[in-house]
This record gives sequence, structure tokens and C-alpha cells, in this order.
Amino acid sequence: MKSVEKVMRAAPVIPVLVIEDAAHARPIAEALVAGGLPVLEVTLRTESALEVIREMAKVEGAIVGAGTVLNADDLARAQDAGATFIVSPGLTKKLAKAADAADIAFLPGVANASDIMLGLDLGLRHFKFFPAVANGGIPALKSLLGPFGKIAICPTGGVTQATAAEWLAIPQVLCVGGSWLVPAGDLDADAVRAAAEAAAALVR
Repeated sequence: MKSVEKVMRAAPVIPVLVIEDAAHARPIAEALVAGGLPVLEVTLRTESALEVIREMAKVEGAIVGAGTVLNADDLARAQDAGATFIVSPGLTKKLAKAADAADIAFLPGVANASDIMLGLDLGLRHFKFFPAVANGGIPALKSLLGPFGKIAICPTGGVTQATAAEWLAIPQVLCVGGSWLVPAGDLDADAVRAAAEAAAALVR
């Protein structure tokens, strides 16, 4: 629990990264960390993802985790590559138990009251609200926080630099997940650092 909260409180935005070329891993990580965003979520959506995690884990100050973790096998491969936390789009008992056994920080996705209740039954209270905008956005999250006011949330999915502050104004929102920081295509490390600086300046 404490390790998950530490990850969530490290910066207002967790970059959600889909990286095809492992050669870009360290320059991206260095730019994001220099810009004030040390927590990096590398999604397991590409063939290079595990190598990206390995390379990013070498960057001083980087807190590297794996996203799109769907099962215990994904978790084990990510942890072996150097991930220190895992993020999942959903929540299953098997994955929660595997994360507990692996002693790794775990941020599962929830979309509704039943998902949150399952998490609470499993002893969890830190969740990713996903997909945030498609699930009804801020009004939906505020409605859920009525009966579940003691949980901690990271909204992810459709959040932008322009809308992040409104999400972060909700007391239970410790951070947001953002995919806007590293656009697809050619790498521009200066632009990545500038985007990170703008995101790191958001007030919680």
C-alpha cells in the first residue's frame, strides 16, 4: 500500500508510454525525469516493452513500472526486466494475489462500484480510474467517490494537459496518467522535457 502511494505522490502526472524503439528508451526517460516526472509507466503493448523497461531502469532518478499488465506472467516478466510497480487496465483476484506474492506496488484499473468493492475486499485502496473520460469523466468519478471517499485514484484515459488540473482538484486524485507527453513518431527530447515541465507544474 505505502509503496503504491509513494509512486502516486511522486509527481502529478505519470507518463503512459507506448515505445516501439528501445533505442529511444533512455533519452525519453532522461527527458521526463529532467522535466520533473520520475514515475514512468511503460505499457506492455509493444515487442520492445521489456527492453525499454530495462533501459529506463538505468536512468538515475527514474521510477519505472509496467502498464497493461494482464496476468501473473506479464507481472513476472515485467518485474524481471526491472519494473518496480505494475499497472493493470482492470482487476482480477489472480493478479492481485500475484502482485501481493511478488511484493510489488500494484495499481489496478477500476471502472465502476463493483470493481472498487472487489479491490477493497482484496485489501486494496489505490486504483486507476480507467478509461477515465469514456467512463463518464469527472462527474462519474465524483459520483463513485460518494460511497468510496477513502480510496486514492489515478484517472487515466483521455486526460490531457488542459484537463489534468480539474482532475487533480479532486482530493482523492493523487495523480493522473498521461499519454500526451511523448507523441508517436520521431523523438524530440527537448519537446518531451518541455511537456514534462508543464505537467510537473500542475498543482494537486
